[in-house]
Amino acid sequence: MQNKDDLKYYAKVHSVESFGTLDGPGIRYVLFLQGCSLRCKYCHNRDTWNINAGDYRSLDDIFDNILRYKNYIKNGGVTCSGGEPLLQFEFLIELFKKLKAKGIHTCIDTSGMVGLTDKMKELIDLTDLFLMDVKHIDPDKCKDLVGFSNERELAFIRYLSDVGKPMWIRQVLVPGFTDDENDLIKLRDFISSLKSVQKVEFLPYHTMGMYKWLEYGDKYELEGVRNATDEDVERAKKIVLLDSNKN
Repeated sequence: MQNKDDLKYYAKVHSVESFGTLDGPGIRYVLFLQGCSLRCKYCHNRDTWNINAGDYRSLDDIFDNILRYKNYIKNGGVTCSGGEPLLQFEFLIELFKKLKAKGIHTCIDTSGMVGLTDKMKELIDLTDLFLMDVKHIDPDKCKDLVGFSNERELAFIRYLSDVGKPMWIRQVLVPGFTDDENDLIKLRDFISSLKSVQKVEFLPYHTMGMYKWLEYGDKYELEGVRNATDEDVERAKKIVLLDSNKN
């Protein structure tokens, strides 16, 4: 019998979305894993931070549940998100081995702010697509916004490019924080240096997750910051996608 202390065979799960359409290509089974070491000021999933919260679920239980939806996700796949799913990389390695054996497309939505260990590289090999959540292209502004500088994240992305791993670049567009024209130009230059970026997306900042912060008794530091508009997104796209065919 598998022991719950064996991180390969059990995961701390926040929630599941069985018909996701926003986290990768096609219809997807989205597994939201518990735990995150970042403290993004705009986080709308504040309830995913605590690694000790959520539900213990076994590898077999999760895999069997995914297979129930195999016909629905045959042109999509499985996306693991969070929280920060790479905190549970040992579990993901075992899950993705089983999914690949069934011909199911695998995807991870991550900040990439982890070390590039041999085990992490093994997981990268098993992953068909990465959704890279670039917090901020400027290291100091990144640290102010999420609690950590971006060196590990950018190194992770460069490694994906070097090995030819497909990725989408995503950034939450926060007015006054991630929409500065000079920063967007730096982001454009960084993306232009990469070889395997398939798509660039800007996700408009919103305050729909503010209530979760208040439920935890936390101060919401971006209170008063307006929601990003469609016009904001279009402006950022015009700057970053200039001379690029990624869309």
